[in-house]
Amino acid sequence: MVRVRQLFPRPHLEDVASELRGQLHDRDLLSGIKPGETVAIAVGSRGIANQPAVVRALVEELHRHGGQPFITPAMGSHAGATAQGQTAMLQGLGFTEQSIGAPVHATMEVTEVGRTGSGMPVLVDRYALEADHLVIVNRIKPHVCFRGPYECGLMKMVTIGLGNQRGADICHNLGFGKMAEHIPEIGTEAMNALPLRFGIALLENAYHETYRVECLRPEEIVEQEPGLLEESRRYCARLQFDTLDTLVIDEIGKDISGAGFDTNVVGRYHSPAVSGGPSITRVAILDITAKSKGNGNGLGMADFTTKRAAEKFDGEQTYPNTLTATLTGGVKIPMTLPNDQQAIQACLKTSNLMDRAEARVVRIRNTLQLSEIEVSENMLEQLKRDSRFEVLSSPYDWEFNAAGNLF
Repeated sequence: MVRVRQLFPRPHLEDVASELRGQLHDRDLLSGIKPGETVAIAVGSRGIANQPAVVRALVEELHRHGGQPFITPAMGSHAGATAQGQTAMLQGLGFTEQSIGAPVHATMEVTEVGRTGSGMPVLVDRYALEADHLVIVNRIKPHVCFRGPYECGLMKMVTIGLGNQRGADICHNLGFGKMAEHIPEIGTEAMNALPLRFGIALLENAYHETYRVECLRPEEIVEQEPGLLEESRRYCARLQFDTLDTLVIDEIGKDISGAGFDTNVVGRYHSPAVSGGPSITRVAILDITAKSKGNGNGLGMADFTTKRAAEKFDGEQTYPNTLTATLTGGVKIPMTLPNDQQAIQACLKTSNLMDRAEARVVRIRNTLQLSEIEVSENMLEQLKRDSRFEVLSSPYDWEFNAAGNLF
């Protein structure tokens, strides 16, 4: 193998918190908050760059205006679809009262605030609805299961995240083929009922760095989020290969992607409403992250996995979200091998190559960390001539420990 660096455009913000404070001040977004009024700050379940720092800065500014901020989960049916599970997930992402300066209030209770034109109930989180003010914070990026003008972002957070399990279930019920219609249909009705002052949109470059922060009032979310989505798509990390024989993914997890890994990167999907990406013959997933707390969604899209990953798979954490989303392919258990070495050998054995020495093999840590990757030695000469890559090492052999796992 050879270690190489993928090179991507790299716009980024030096001080994300200062950028946020500047927009809050310049746009006078906090002037309507009176002393003593409560402000719910909705955050999701992903590992989003700088999100705790952004929320901490927002909390400090709200305190200066006399507001009483608190954090509330906006993650639909994630973390086992329980308030306790969602609170624990937020704590794991750095959202504690000690670190943020505001308590976490979580509930799965929802209130119906109306119906859409097509008759779907519009359900919203009780704490978010009962607060005097609401601010939502989320990253805008392409979704792993469908395409539409609003994918991962602020509109989806209002529709599904703040709908908790029941609201998420309604939006997903007719499948991801309808998601592009349902999200704005439900989301606009929910925003009309919620005390939403503004949303904070975060955009990341391919290095998982924040390069843009936008504070958007409710009407601006409707108007501007589709353009921000298209911008974010241009800066997403990817594997800069059209075809591979084997991809080894060290870890997946709900903290990495809703699907465990970014399906757009791997070109493997559990939804018929999306396609594209590289063509990869065999995929091995070696482990599940600790932060995912046993949620093994995504494992089923691999061809092979390891015993340690399968043993971490927790149905109580994984199945509620899967049943809500109505997508079952990601939670099946693939062929399970004792260790990393045999999982990789199985990929090569089943790649249908006359000469396995010609196998194009890539190893990544996860789909959030795609800058430095490993490629097989037979790809080296091609990559030396490609300006999108920088070669970082001479060829070396993978080393496995006594248990057969990669160091």
